[in-house]
Formats: sequence, C-alpha cells, structure tokens
Amino acid sequence: MAKSTRLLKSFYKLLFPIVLLLLVAAGGASVYLTYESSHPVRSAYLVTPDRYGWLSARGAQVTDETWTNRDGTSARGWLLRGSQDAPAVILLHKYGADRSHVLNLGVKLNEATNFTVLMPDQRGHGPNPAVPYTSFGGCESTDTTAAIAFLHGLKNESQAAIVGKDIGIYGLEMGSLAALNAAADDEAVKAIVLDSVPADSDSLVASVIDRRFPFASSITSRLGQLGSYGYFYEGCYSRVPVCDSARRVANRKALLLAGTDIPEFQESTSKLSKCFPNSTTTQANTALSPSGFSVINGSIPVSESYDQRVIEFFRTSLGEPMMVAAEPAQN
Repeated sequence: MAKSTRLLKSFYKLLFPIVLLLLVAAGGASVYLTYESSHPVRSAYLVTPDRYGWLSARGAQVTDETWTNRDGTSARGWLLRGSQDAPAVILLHKYGADRSHVLNLGVKLNEATNFTVLMPDQRGHGPNPAVPYTSFGGCESTDTTAAIAFLHGLKNESQAAIVGKDIGIYGLEMGSLAALNAAADDEAVKAIVLDSVPADSDSLVASVIDRRFPFASSITSRLGQLGSYGYFYEGCYSRVPVCDSARRVANRKALLLAGTDIPEFQESTSKLSKCFPNSTTTQANTALSPSGFSVINGSIPVSESYDQRVIEFFRTSLGEPMMVAAEPAQN
C-alpha cells in the first residue's frame, strides 16, 4: 500500500509540471488569438469622398466629422447632411471593413430620401483608428448611442437642429450587433436593417478566428472565445445573446437579411426574426445570394438591387421628409 502511494505521488509530481505547462500554453494561446483577432487587418479606404465626388455632386458634400464616445474615446465618421428635421440613418460596416465600404450606399440613400446619413469607422477599423482594437460589438453598441447623440446635436447656420427625432440604423455582421443593442437602449431608433447577425459576440469571434486562422479552426475558435475572458476582463465585451436584445426592441420596424455566402450567420439571423416583440414589424429575407456580407464582390445589378432593398425599407419605415416650400419672391 505504501509503495502504491509513493508511486502515485511520483507519478503526480511527474505529470503536474507538464499539465501546468500545457494549461499556461493554452491560456497564452487563447489570449493571443483574441488579441490578434481584436486588431483587424487595416488597409487604405476603397474610396474617399473626394474621389467619389468626381462621380456624384451629392457625394462631394460629404464631410469628415469627429465626436466623443461615452467612454471619452474619439470617434470619426463621414456625414452627409439631409433636409432639416428629416430622419437620419447610421450605416455600420462589418468586421474587417471600414466606412468606405458603405459610402456608396450612404450617398444613394441620401439622394433617394434626403435623410442625413452618418458612416462611422467602428473601433479598430480604418486607417490609424483612435481606438486600435475592436470589442466585437460590445463597446461599439455604446459608441452607436453616442453617434445618435452627435446627430441630434447637429445644428445649421441658424442653430436649428438638422436631424429630426427618428433614427434608422443599418448594421452588417459586427455592425448588426451594435445596431441591435443601440436600438434596445435608445427609443429614438425606429427602424433597423440587420444583415448576417451573429448569435452573440462569441459567435463573431469564432467566425473571425476561423477565417484568419483556418488551421484546426474548431480548436482555435474555441481558444479565442476563452481568451476573451482574459483579454476583455475590464472591457465592455458583451455576451448577451442577440435574441435577448431583440426582446427589448418594441414598437419598431426591422428588416433581417442573410444569405448562403455566410451560412454560420444565416441560421442565427433566421432565428432572430422570432425574438422581437409582437409590436415590432419584422421582415426577413435570409436566402439572399449574396447577402450584404459579400455583395461588394457581386455584379453591379446585384449590388444595386441590394442597396435599393435597404433604401426602400428606410424610406417607408421612417417616412418621406417634409420639404419646405420656397417663399414667394418679394416685389
């Protein structure tokens, strides 16, 4: 019996350092994967308003704006002003993209509706971002409510408010998490378009790691999700399922889009349509080919059809802006 006990102790002493080393290595790898995925690969803008202005007089009116997020960090976005007292729409890009990816949609939306359109760079995105990392929709949700406050604070030369009380938000993938949570927190958001919605931020992390580190993706994705506990332990990373957020979005209008080009979010988007309260009018088309996730790579007719679907939804959901009649000339 004593020999058996000594043998077990010796075996334990032999294995413990190995197990400890494996745990430390796994922990380090998980945090590393989260760190890497929270710092998206950045590149130059696809197009800037200066260049876009060569093709569109309305596009030439886009201005570069900055404002302050609720945590004191700086935010930036392109702004295209609309008619006074008309609604405004915020366009939120996906992970790994930037505001240039929604510039064309923003200009066409403004041309068709005269709504004010704001196109922010989300955290960690775009060249030289003020905040170098993303939180996969967590901090981005409160950043979106700060963007709403910025819009409502816009004044014209007469110090009258430019934007009316109603706000619409378009969110793609990571942007959809921010859009949905902002709508749940701010009743000024009356209409939302959500494309390729992850089930939660953990699902987004898994998808990002799967695309960036495809080798043994089932393992690396899980490690990255675990790493978020350590990497974001003091941050605003959110683990709230989108279905729980949708239950708080009452008396609104929602359009849910998804497609076969990103199947991992096609199912979660379809399920989300059943989570909204009965008072929210919900439309869903989750069989697009492609969805907004990869429509930028589609043909011009496909891209225009997608944009028109989004524009018409906001036009009918937020209403046509009231046009001010011109005063008669004085003799």
